[in-house]
Amino acid sequence: MTTERAGRAIRGPGRLETLLGSRYIWSRSGNRFISFISLISMLGIAIGVAVLIVVLSVVNGFETELRSRILSMTSHAAISGYQGGLADWRAAGAKALVHPHVLAVAPFVEGEGMLVSGERVSGVAIRGVLPDEELAVSGIGEKMIAGQLTGLTPGRYGIVMGSALARELGVTMGDRVILAVNQGTITPVGIMPRMRRFEVVGIFEAGMYEYDRGTAFIHMEDAARLYRLGDEASGLRLKLDDLFLAPEVVREVARSLGGDYYVTDWTRQHRNFFRSIAMSKRMLFTVLLLVIAVAAFNIVSTLIMVVKDKRSDIAILRTFGTSPGSIMTVFTIQGSLIGMLGILAGLGLGVLIAFNTEILVHWLESLLQTRFLAPDVYFISDLPAELRISDIVIVCGTALVLCMLSTIYPAWRGARTEPAEALRYE
Repeated sequence: MTTERAGRAIRGPGRLETLLGSRYIWSRSGNRFISFISLISMLGIAIGVAVLIVVLSVVNGFETELRSRILSMTSHAAISGYQGGLADWRAAGAKALVHPHVLAVAPFVEGEGMLVSGERVSGVAIRGVLPDEELAVSGIGEKMIAGQLTGLTPGRYGIVMGSALARELGVTMGDRVILAVNQGTITPVGIMPRMRRFEVVGIFEAGMYEYDRGTAFIHMEDAARLYRLGDEASGLRLKLDDLFLAPEVVREVARSLGGDYYVTDWTRQHRNFFRSIAMSKRMLFTVLLLVIAVAAFNIVSTLIMVVKDKRSDIAILRTFGTSPGSIMTVFTIQGSLIGMLGILAGLGLGVLIAFNTEILVHWLESLLQTRFLAPDVYFISDLPAELRISDIVIVCGTALVLCMLSTIYPAWRGARTEPAEALRYE
């Protein structure tokens, strides 16, 4: 190449820098170690990005699945009497439906009891409901594996319980259990617990051990009679058009009713769960980002070796009039390309694993003959994943910034190369 042709090439709009930056990734000379280090840097970044995407997707899926299963058994919000039950729950429900964000209202009676089947005994949270109204505010109807919630009729004393509770008591459809409540009846021989025989008319499986093991539904009239509430209800459950507006909507509804009420919503009932998930997500992101940072740091060593290996090339370019800024651009492009290739590979691998997480987990469980998520320890028994575009953008963007920052020092060293010093022994 003559000096005139080289000058034309150098004056091109970044073509020389891009060409050299891409060619220097894979060494075509005898020094193959530089190519090996470049490959290791790419693999490190790819693994870090993939792991971070998969972990964040699993945390997102866990949060979404947990919220879905909680809301299938509870409502978006609830209003109850501040010092007892709601005597005027019908009028209060009609006023609550006036709010534009309230889609449905259902009364309920809450209590605790003890279920007895033969010699088996288990504590249970009792919820008295009106079946049609309850189906409008929760997803319990979709969780039934035997019978229907509408099988609860007043005076029949039917009960719908979770699958784990049914297995614990050894009962199935049509069997009878005794429900003893924590309110006693005074008799000549002392205080006796109030008891009633119920027939199992339905079994549900929410997929959340807390509910499958410890919750049972009966008709609200039967519950009111058993707990001696008369015509009162414990409170009202609300279904909203936007579940994330629950905290402010339930307060607005309570204020519109007048008087003193106790309000709660799904974010308060399980606040610790969702706070711990959010904290875990931030901690995992920070820790796994260090893996990407270490991989990006490898780019520094790679580029320093390239600068040392290409000193004569740099000197020749400087002799032809290439500016120090162009030399810096060459190595910045090289390091950025290494990072981008690693990020793209990690993105593809992470997305592939995230979309097949449950399949991989089930395969590993069958291979190792173990259970990673025991339902009696964790809140869910599967490992779902939810891929979010925002997480991908944050992960890939942060990784790219780290990779570009790693190129600054080696590129600066390359730009400081003195042509005469570099060519002295050539």
